[in-house]
Order: sequence, then structure tokens, then C-alpha cells
Amino acid sequence: MSESPTKINLLGLSPTKLEDFFEQMGEKRFRATQVLKWLHQQGASSFDEMTNISKALRARLAEMAEIREPEILLDKVSKDGTRKWVIRMDGGSAIEMVLIPDGDRRTLCVSSQVGCSLDCSFCSTGKQGFNRNLSTAEIIAQLRVAIRAYGPFDPSERRVSNVVLMGMGEPLMNFDNVVDATQLMMDDNAYGLSKRRVTLSTAGVVPALDRLREVSDVSLAISLHAPNNALRNELVPINKRYPIEELIAACNRYLEGLNDKRVITVEYTLIEGVNDQPEHARELVKVLRQVPCKLNLIPFNPFPNSDYRRPSEGAIQRFKDIMLKASIITTVRRTRGDDVDAACGQLVGQVEDRTRRSQKYIPVVQEEPVHGKSQRL
Repeated sequence: MSESPTKINLLGLSPTKLEDFFEQMGEKRFRATQVLKWLHQQGASSFDEMTNISKALRARLAEMAEIREPEILLDKVSKDGTRKWVIRMDGGSAIEMVLIPDGDRRTLCVSSQVGCSLDCSFCSTGKQGFNRNLSTAEIIAQLRVAIRAYGPFDPSERRVSNVVLMGMGEPLMNFDNVVDATQLMMDDNAYGLSKRRVTLSTAGVVPALDRLREVSDVSLAISLHAPNNALRNELVPINKRYPIEELIAACNRYLEGLNDKRVITVEYTLIEGVNDQPEHARELVKVLRQVPCKLNLIPFNPFPNSDYRRPSEGAIQRFKDIMLKASIITTVRRTRGDDVDAACGQLVGQVEDRTRRSQKYIPVVQEEPVHGKSQRL
């Protein structure tokens, strides 16, 4: 993406914000619906394509706004069909996204930040440091890139059936932009994805999670990775601020705000000799019985300079068997796209970018009322 500070990138406007944009132009709010469909259902890349809008309005739009997508630096397809892109964002830094096919299901894993500030010990992205949040336009553009990669633009063909915000970054540390992007993903005049098919994954920023339930009903995944606070403090440092019991309570509050019977997806990376023992599994059972959930076990995917190792198949199966015996729905995520380094953060390290890898993010302090108390994000 080239810098264009004077024009608004319309890809980044949620339906409500696009209505406000046209109202400020002195136009009727229904113009927003027309433009939404052109942008997100027809994949328009210029205003000239919007033939049901007058030439005069198209000219005004061209003066005030733009439709701008990122530059694709690398596009690799694995032997198993997994497809991975590295794309360049404003400022020259790069992010990754991955599409995983599984029968009729095609899941796109998108990034929400350049790098990540949480520094989870088993994550290659966290070792790169943090650069900045992605804009709404930069998040939604990843979906456009994936849809267009498989032929003429047509979201109704469901070339992407599911979207998970599980790529680079912690989505709840980029709250407003992520919420706007998910609204576009689920809007009937945009991509029309079901709320069950858009999943936000968080390591557990509890105050932001409580904010989320007030404005969104996306599906939720929790990066847990440990059955007790002592171990999770080492693996997922944000646990020192928001320990497991607070995170589980926030998950239950989130589910209470939904009018359906959805459950939380709990992600648990299995690391040999660290969190993969039978005693860890039995301890995890006690935690997960406190919240309606299903468990996704993820065998560790090694990356350079990491001392962690993937557990044996026997250890993975033993862990799974203990969970199933306790009546906890459990699946094992098998490695996909390993020949194209499809684990988040691996491939971007091979592509030249200008991310300041050593820079650490100091979260902006925001005072938000949560249950009558002021919380610091």
C-alpha cells in the first residue's frame, strides 16, 4: 500500500461509518448500501465500475476517497492445498494470512497487527516484536485478496467460508478496527458470513472481552495453552494481569450475552514436557468444566531458535483420550502447509520487510467501565 493520507480508503468504513460518510457529503444514506455491495460483493477496485451511481457522484468520490489494497509480496500453495500470502502494508512492513481448505470448508486466517506485543513464549510472531495495529481496511483487504485469488470476485461462491482472526497479533489490542472489520464480514450487504463463521481468537484481554460483548456477537476462541496460572504465566505472560479464573468468568459473561447455544473454542498448544502430561490434562478438565467449550489441541510447530519440541503421537493421543473420557469435545489440529511455513510468523521472516522487530508495544491505557469499575486496557 502506498501512502495516501488525504483520501479515505472506503474499504475501512463499516456500514454505519459509510452511511455517515455519505451523509456528510450531503448524499442519501442509501448510497452506503450501493457502495458496500460494489466494494465487498462485486470487488470493485475503482469508482468507474459503480454504474448505478451517477458520474458526478463517482467524480466526487474519486476526489475524496480511494479503494486501496495491499501489495502481494509472496503467494505460496502447499502440496495439501493450504495457501499462504505475505502482503505489504503501509510503511513497508509485512503481514501474513493463510487459507486452509478442508472439504467444502475454506478457512482464512487473517492478521490484525504487524507483529505482536504479547510475547507468548511458543509463538514465532511474538518474537518479532510489535510494529503497529492494522487498519480496518488492511484487515478486510486480506479477505478481498483471498476471494480474488480463486477467480472473478464473488463472495457468494464461498471461496472463503470461515474467517478466523488467529493470525499475527492480538485482535483485542486493536479493538475498534477489528470490530469494524468483523461487522463488514458479517453484513448481508458485504460478505454475509454467519456469526458462527467469524471467530476472534484472544489470549485473554479481559476488559476488552467485556467490551466486545456489548458491540459484537462473533464466535470466540481463547488461547489458553496451560491448565494453571503458574505455567500460563510463563507461556502467556498476559496471564499475570488477567489470570485463568478471570478469563473463564469473562468467557461465561460473553456467552450469556448471546441468544444461541454457541460455545467457546479453547486452543491449547501441546509442548513436549511442558504442558502435555496426563496431570496437565486432568487439571485442564477441571478448568474447562467451568465454561461451555470445545477443545482444540495444537501440537507445537517448531520454529528457529525455539527450545520447545512437538510431543510424540502417543503423548498427543493420551492427552486427547483423557479429555474425551471427561466428555469434553476435543479435536487435534493437524499440521497443514508445513512445506510453505504456514505456521503464523514463519514465512514473513523470510521476506524482506522493515518491521522494527525489537520494538515492544506499550499498550495505550484506556479507562473503560466494566461492571461499575474502571479497567485499564
